[in-house]
Amino acid sequence: MHELVGALRSYAWGSRTALAQLCGRPVPSAHPEAELWFGAHPADPARVRIDGHDRSLLEVLEADPERELGRVAGEFDGRLPFLLKILAAEEPLSLQAHPSIEQARVGYARENHAGVALDSPMRNYRDENHKPELVVALERFEALAGFREPVRTVRLLRALDIPELMPYADLLAAQPDSAGLRTLFTTWIALPQSALAKLLPKVLDGCVRYLSGRDAENNGTRKEFIAEVRTSLELAEAYPGDAGVLAALLLNRITLEPGEGLFLAAGNLHAYLSGVGVEIMANSDNVLRGGLTPKHVDVPELLRVLDFEPLDLPVVEVHDDGNGVYRYRAPAPEFTLRRVELAAGGDPVKLPRTGPEIVLCTLGTVRLFQRGEHLDVPCGYAAWISAADGEIRAQAVHGAGQLFCAAVGED
Repeated sequence: MHELVGALRSYAWGSRTALAQLCGRPVPSAHPEAELWFGAHPADPARVRIDGHDRSLLEVLEADPERELGRVAGEFDGRLPFLLKILAAEEPLSLQAHPSIEQARVGYARENHAGVALDSPMRNYRDENHKPELVVALERFEALAGFREPVRTVRLLRALDIPELMPYADLLAAQPDSAGLRTLFTTWIALPQSALAKLLPKVLDGCVRYLSGRDAENNGTRKEFIAEVRTSLELAEAYPGDAGVLAALLLNRITLEPGEGLFLAAGNLHAYLSGVGVEIMANSDNVLRGGLTPKHVDVPELLRVLDFEPLDLPVVEVHDDGNGVYRYRAPAPEFTLRRVELAAGGDPVKLPRTGPEIVLCTLGTVRLFQRGEHLDVPCGYAAWISAADGEIRAQAVHGAGQLFCAAVGED
């Protein structure tokens, strides 16, 4: 086992405080800090600290895949199949979806054939992999995820009481299924800028009226769509004139409390809005954007990959494995994720082992024990555990501790 130092990624939507505080660095940071990558993605691999020297995890795996990855080397072509991150969103991320593995392979080959450079901002497919992902909240985490049941969306559109929205509400009411959602989403996302400039202000005025009025049908009690309407106003302020503000009205609005997780399969439209969380995904960087971003938006390609089936709130089941270990059930062969809660002054806890792992500390400092040796992992840092390493035990050093253990998916 060796200390693993994450690769820090700075994006405009990141936070100047969250990751710095988590890692014990001065606040505020010089730039918005959005993600810490713990993995072997070629774009930004983490660094393994061996005998006082840092080596790329990618290089370590390539040098001895059999020792480091074990059976995984044969199953995933000598690659670590998952990427673990800490994500800190101060502002909303783009409205986006990820392709299936078949779509990724076709898209990657097509863009290669067209001569689009891998580092081009116009590139949609940077690899041939899909990107199922799971995010677990470290603090309250807000998100839009998956298309809402059409009947509820019709109710929302009519509750806004905007004459200009009524034809769209009627359209979806006449076909309250995935086909109706596809038609409405496609209509909105492809609106000419002149039409969007007329419709959006009307929608936002309706949102303001909705928040300021009472719900007469329910005797003035709390309205059903407060969070959805507030989110629309916040998105419009951050991205004025963006069709993604309309599209957001079609999505589930989700709040995760600490420890809760959200799983997104290929094709699920989503946007993380705010909060800090641990995220694990297949080792891919393929993103199709639909708005709420200054980056490249390819609407036709997005429409090819989107899944318009209404999605129940996709909060994942958490299984209590006992002894402070909690397993998140996510249907992805590339990864599995466990959370380990370590009590202050408690005895060392045996960590589940299924092969190569990344063990990330998100609270306190945790001491890992293996074969008479130990490694202290402070908050915001991780450890690389190779397939050849034996039993690992973990103990909180000062106060309580928390770990997230990332491994390859289980059968």
